Amino acid sequence: MKLQRNGRTKALAIGAVAVVSSLTLAACGSDNNNASSSNTSAAATTAAAGSSSAAASDCGSGQLLGAGSTAQANAVTQWVKDFQAKCPGVTVNYNANGSGAGITSFESGKVAFAGSDAALKPADVAAAASACPGGTAIDLPMVGGPIAIGYNVPGVTGLILDAPTLAKIFNGKITNWNDAAIKALNPTATLPNLAIQTFHRSDGSGTTANFTAYLAATAASDFPYTANKLWPAKSGQSATGSSGLAAQVKSVKGAISYFELSYATAGNISTAKIATGASAPVEATAANASAAVADATTVGTGADLAQKLNYATKAEGAYPITLLTYEIVCDKGNKAATLPALKAFLNYTVSAAGQSSIGSLGYFPLPAALQAKVAAEIAALS
Repeated sequence: MKLQRNGRTKALAIGAVAVVSSLTLAACGSDNNNASSSNTSAAATTAAAGSSSAAASDCGSGQLLGAGSTAQANAVTQWVKDFQAKCPGVTVNYNANGSGAGITSFESGKVAFAGSDAALKPADVAAAASACPGGTAIDLPMVGGPIAIGYNVPGVTGLILDAPTLAKIFNGKITNWNDAAIKALNPTATLPNLAIQTFHRSDGSGTTANFTAYLAATAASDFPYTANKLWPAKSGQSATGSSGLAAQVKSVKGAISYFELSYATAGNISTAKIATGASAPVEATAANASAAVADATTVGTGADLAQKLNYATKAEGAYPITLLTYEIVCDKGNKAATLPALKAFLNYTVSAAGQSSIGSLGYFPLPAALQAKVAAEIAALS
């Protein structure tokens, strides 16, 4: 799908976070992947040989392909490293080419699982029918994290924004950092006379779907669009992947964009606090995002565990711009050759060890009750 947009399209810079991610993954082995390729792909392959603490029957064997969400790329890098130290007979190769591309690869049967920051639409489930003979595609929540609002405004720290102001910025209605609406939220800040440079994803993205869902739920009059994996507004510039957005914010004065907190942390990028109606603006942290996800409800049916987030939460300390990443798999009809490895890898990711291993990367673990539900569905995969 080709994204239609106005504004100047910047040439993509490969940011430090992308380089770090690529080097980390490449260190595990070859990054060859039969899924659709991307310059910002994160591939993960075999770790250095070592003693295995699990029986081969528990690990499976061979090559396991996945593709999709860049939001979880840093988490997958860690998971693959840990899993392959335990199960060196399995090669896990994850191509972080965006949720939309990952789902397309899954629907065509090119990968065993897809990562997505948004649950499947009915049309996606229908399109995946041939990839899941006798079964259906399902969403398994795997990890959560805040979508940070990263900015590059010289001399400004501790920036506070709210939903209406964010909506006007990303819809091209507020175009300068010294705008009265931004001043009202930051009365003690020295805001420069500097043009705002907004950046959004050029590729289909669950991160975009979640960010636009937040704006639609909290500032519909200023952002009159529905949630969408493709950026719906006609203003701004674009870049591919979360790493591409982070690289632009890092290098362009006046820039603002949205990406997972792990990219802001890795790039040392300032992030805005969000005024939600609680007693104090809320910082983008894993703990604060976790407080918002505690409000989520399961809306999937059967084996599907899709969640509905409350973007309009005003709970104290709850950061509202939050996402859950899903691993999309077939409940039945998985390929016999890769099913043992798929179940073993997913079992590790949802385990206490797997969930805790990514805490330092800006993610938070699933609630224990949801972890148990995911583990039960993984056990039932066939």
